[in-house]
Amino acid sequence: MRLKTKLSLALGFLFLVILTFCVLSIFYINKLSTNEDRILKNNFETLMFCGNMLKELDQLPQNTQAYKAFEDNLNKQENNITEQGEKEATADLRKNFNELKANPFDSSKYPQIRQSIQIINSLNENAILRKNNSAHNTAEDANFILTIIFAVLTLIAFTLVVNFPSIISNPIRVLSEGIAAIADKNYNKRIYLDQDDEFGDLAASFNSMAEKLDEYENSNLAEIKFEKSRIETIINQMKDGIIGLDNKRNILFLNKVAEKLLGLKETEIIGKYAPDIALKNDLMRTLLSEENNKKELKIYADNKESYFNKDILNVKNPENNAIIGKVIVLRNITPFHELNEAKTNFIATVSHELKTPISSIKMSAKLLTDERTGNLNGEQNELITSIREDADRLLKITGELLNMAQVETGNIQLKLQTTNPTLIVDEAILAVKFQAQQKNIDIKIHISDHLPIIHVDAEKTTWVLINFLTNAIKYSTDSSLINVNVFTENDQTKFTVQDQGKGIAEKYLPKIFDRYFKVPGTNEQTGTGLGLAISKEFIEAQGGHIWVNSFIGGGSTFGFTFDNS
Repeated sequence: MRLKTKLSLALGFLFLVILTFCVLSIFYINKLSTNEDRILKNNFETLMFCGNMLKELDQLPQNTQAYKAFEDNLNKQENNITEQGEKEATADLRKNFNELKANPFDSSKYPQIRQSIQIINSLNENAILRKNNSAHNTAEDANFILTIIFAVLTLIAFTLVVNFPSIISNPIRVLSEGIAAIADKNYNKRIYLDQDDEFGDLAASFNSMAEKLDEYENSNLAEIKFEKSRIETIINQMKDGIIGLDNKRNILFLNKVAEKLLGLKETEIIGKYAPDIALKNDLMRTLLSEENNKKELKIYADNKESYFNKDILNVKNPENNAIIGKVIVLRNITPFHELNEAKTNFIATVSHELKTPISSIKMSAKLLTDERTGNLNGEQNELITSIREDADRLLKITGELLNMAQVETGNIQLKLQTTNPTLIVDEAILAVKFQAQQKNIDIKIHISDHLPIIHVDAEKTTWVLINFLTNAIKYSTDSSLINVNVFTENDQTKFTVQDQGKGIAEKYLPKIFDRYFKVPGTNEQTGTGLGLAISKEFIEAQGGHIWVNSFIGGGSTFGFTFDNS
């Protein structure tokens, strides 16, 4: 039995003892209370009603009010019948009283009424005596039973309290003796506990530990060399490059993969100071550098450009947690790069192939709206409009996917040229003018005088500004205002788009330019979540900086900055 089970059973039994005693006590107390209530309430009230009726009977027939008082008490008595025979006596009382009311001066009714009242009194007095005896007997029974139960439970609980601690203390004492023996390097010490519980498991673990310590104490140099050889074989079979350094940065080992990547042999550099090796080896210098630990390393390996992640693991002394060395691990992530490149090429190919049929759909929809091909009814016009809107959305998505493919492959083709910032703003405003008119949104343009000419890719910069404006229109309320600002500050030209929408919570701002990220709660169904990510790549590819300021209830301001040429 497990120790937890034993504790649960012991504590559960004690709880059951207390619960049983409490339940029985409550039961007998309630029973006594019920008997007392029955004695004091129903029968006593009947006696009181009878006394009142006798009192009023003495005043008849001279006092007419006595009739009413007598009948009130008689009514109460009729509603308080509890004993056998009391109902018949009460009925006789009612009959005689009614006859007396009919003939108040008939003196023959008075003895009959008194006799009925006396019968009722006798029945209830006898009941009181009987119930009092019953309550007394119940109290004696309860006292006897509770005393017996208390004695038995006390004896059992005392036995449990006396014997149970030894169940825990004895194994602990034996284990303490065993631990003391191990501390004195007596590795032959064994503990034998015939218990199927946690102490038994602990004894088995102790014996296993003692056996291992005995083996370790008696091991020889050949066994140590064997273990070293086995570990080296495991390390050499790993596909990651592994380099071990001691706390003084001397090289302890490197596996075959690391040898191949460094172009060095382990036998040539073992025990040497790693920074000295780094003077003549660029890869070693990169691995020892604390900078760019999170960046991927591009290394020519396996007759191709390969990609690796660098992890530096600290080796610590378990006794004092001091660093006694480091292990540098080069993880080969080339297969993941190849899969990602295949995915990007697939997206680019599919997106490119989709543009032509989507454009054809748009052209066909446009031709259908031409009156020369025939007139359309209202429902048909709505369907054509829906087709054109869906085609526009698909074109936008495929365009963003193509741009994202450029970004992922690093093949962003820039056409840098001197451009007037005003031309970029004018072209972007013209592209979103119709969307703004549909929501009655006013776009105010604020361009500083004497803006310098900037050296950028005008097409991609305009695309970014259009994306900012499209988002501002989408998340602004009808008949609101959007401000477009272009100005110079600290030898930089800044473009900003400020809306009056509901704003973005501060916790989401660091992720706003991540790929596929959408602010929760916007209920946006048509977007891809790539627009702002592509915008960031386009601006930063041109040497610019993109940013956002926003808070809930205060709208949002998106902007980008270029250094003046």
